[in-house]
Amino acid sequence: MENIIVGAGLSGAVLANLIADKLGEKVVVIDRRCVVGGNIYDYKDKETGITVQKYGPHIFHTNNKKVWDYLSKFTKWNYFFFKPNAIMEGNCVSIPFNLTTLYELFSESMAQRIEEKLINRFGYGVKVPILKLRDEDDEDLKFIAQYVYKHMFENYTSKQWGLKPEEIDPSVTARVPIFISHDCRYFQDKYQGIPINGYTKMIENMLNHPNIEVKLNTDSKEYVIFSHNENGVDSLKKVSSCKRIFYSGAIDEFFDYKYGQLPYRSLDFDIQTVDKEYFQKSAMTNYPNNYDFTRITEHKYFLNEKSDKSVISIEYPQQFVLGENERYYPISNSDTQNLYEKYNDEAAKIDGLYFIGRLGEYKYYNMDLAVERIFELFEKIGGLNA
Repeated sequence: MENIIVGAGLSGAVLANLIADKLGEKVVVIDRRCVVGGNIYDYKDKETGITVQKYGPHIFHTNNKKVWDYLSKFTKWNYFFFKPNAIMEGNCVSIPFNLTTLYELFSESMAQRIEEKLINRFGYGVKVPILKLRDEDDEDLKFIAQYVYKHMFENYTSKQWGLKPEEIDPSVTARVPIFISHDCRYFQDKYQGIPINGYTKMIENMLNHPNIEVKLNTDSKEYVIFSHNENGVDSLKKVSSCKRIFYSGAIDEFFDYKYGQLPYRSLDFDIQTVDKEYFQKSAMTNYPNNYDFTRITEHKYFLNEKSDKSVISIEYPQQFVLGENERYYPISNSDTQNLYEKYNDEAAKIDGLYFIGRLGEYKYYNMDLAVERIFELFEKIGGLNA
């Protein structure tokens, strides 16, 4: 056994395939879940035949041709442009906030006036942070910045992160844009799509290699033995002739929470079958100001699947509680980053151990960036170009 990878999600699967295929080395991939895919796991609903993304919506998008071409070896794509909506003051409008949204919310004369001012001031096809608009002298531009902050960002972010508005880092607000365009796509990347047979099948295809062995329902401690002293983990015993261990689980859990827990936000998904062909007008509708949930996803849109019923997921953000729910979003600030660095320093002391992915690196990755990160790591450990 030359390599152990803990976690059969996207990062682990890409790395396993590269090592097995490019280096010709044996890899054992282990996961405590009973399925592969991690948080991009999806399945066919038996009643409707609709592909359901169990852990929330994932739309693959990238400008990196290398990443797109690599994944395309394991799947064909349903070419899909994500165009979500939001309920604002009782209206179902386009997001992110753009010129089309202006006309959906305001009178034509008012929308036209603001559109002209935005284009004259900033140009067409650009994204302007609302904090920048707040600094403008023009009252219309200040108004639209404040409107977007209040009706689209403030309450949604409070629900998502469990923070009062005054506790939200201003840098987060700075990233909220108004898109000066009638392009209603949420992403503008060159390559966008959903694996035509689902993400799980794509991961299975990656792991279907004679040099890869997959073990599900398996705890990593069955393959990796940790030696402890009074200060926590101080060494790692590798099984058999294993050269490397790649760990995509939570880095603080690996070190028995020696310095304390890294905080996360979690999610609860209420997945329902509804007795109507379509529940809403797009794949996702956000509810920034109403209800305790943040958004509703309707899964049949992703692969254009047909059924006289539909499957929806209602998404409730919640605090991560160890042993009760799953980790989703790292809570990033200076304190949590300092805590992560303590664990990262511990990891650096152990030869042949690498932490990967969202939990291992305590960083939220879009899927394409997760793949890019694995490409970089593969090259560092002496691999060939992916």
